[in-house]
Amino acid sequence: MADINLQEIHDLLVSIAFEAGKMIMAANPSTISTDTKLNSADIVTETDQAVERMVGTKLRAAYPQFAFVGEETYVAGQTKVTDAPTFIVDPIDGTTNFVHGFPAACTSLGFAVGRRAVVGVVYNPFLDVLYTGIEGKGSYMHVRASLAEVTQKFRLPLAGKGEGSRAPPLKGLQSSLLAIEWGSTRDGTNYDVKWQTFRKLAASKESGGSMVHSLRSIGSAALNLCHVAAGEVDLYWEGGCYAWDVCAGWCILSEAGGIMVSGNPGGWETQLDSRVYLAVRGAPSGQKETVEEFWAVVGDGRLDYKH
Repeated sequence: MADINLQEIHDLLVSIAFEAGKMIMAANPSTISTDTKLNSADIVTETDQAVERMVGTKLRAAYPQFAFVGEETYVAGQTKVTDAPTFIVDPIDGTTNFVHGFPAACTSLGFAVGRRAVVGVVYNPFLDVLYTGIEGKGSYMHVRASLAEVTQKFRLPLAGKGEGSRAPPLKGLQSSLLAIEWGSTRDGTNYDVKWQTFRKLAASKESGGSMVHSLRSIGSAALNLCHVAAGEVDLYWEGGCYAWDVCAGWCILSEAGGIMVSGNPGGWETQLDSRVYLAVRGAPSGQKETVEEFWAVVGDGRLDYKH
């Protein structure tokens, strides 16, 4: 990877993310064409497709030697993430939010080498907030006043908002705020495992639960990961999303001191395309203990998604 200029790739991805943001904000979700994939909760719009065409065209022109994996051009059983340098992108992560005008949708642009996320760019044009990360160089949140200039830049995690600041320790599930998602598959074993786990996380100690501070469903895997990286959310449990949902956010999380393990008990190592994840924020202590406590809640209920 020594001959790959990650800073150069990062800068290109940022410029493309801003262009994607303009396309997203120019669209009127109430008038654009929508379609469904798996079911009525799995939505794609013409804006998703147009943004991916733009992103793919620019990346292939700049780096024709690198592979490209995008949500809208993915073919089940044929498109795979390999060890080759690969751009892994989601043109609009949070399409359901986009369609409803809920301001938690983003463009997620990742770059992976050896199946490891090394550059991540996530841009939410509704709030004009940009998250970025480069392996070995940290990750940042950029708060912008317009689509033209960056106005404020904070290193992640946000605790203390200083280069030498440290996030507070993790003190277990009872003191944690968790991000979860229902997903678009609303039946079957995976669905049962999800809602049973959600119930146990939220329930009182007297009812045999963990009594977490609360659960949040933001509707975007990439933004969930960025909130964990920022230290605004303590953990994010996910099953069912794809590499393009997590690649960019994974880099941003890792560079903020966070960790990604399997969402299924016992998996301290997980792959970019495993489809089952548990993200934990950076902390000087408590990461391992909190992961093990969470896995105990999941228990024997394993999530199993086909690639």
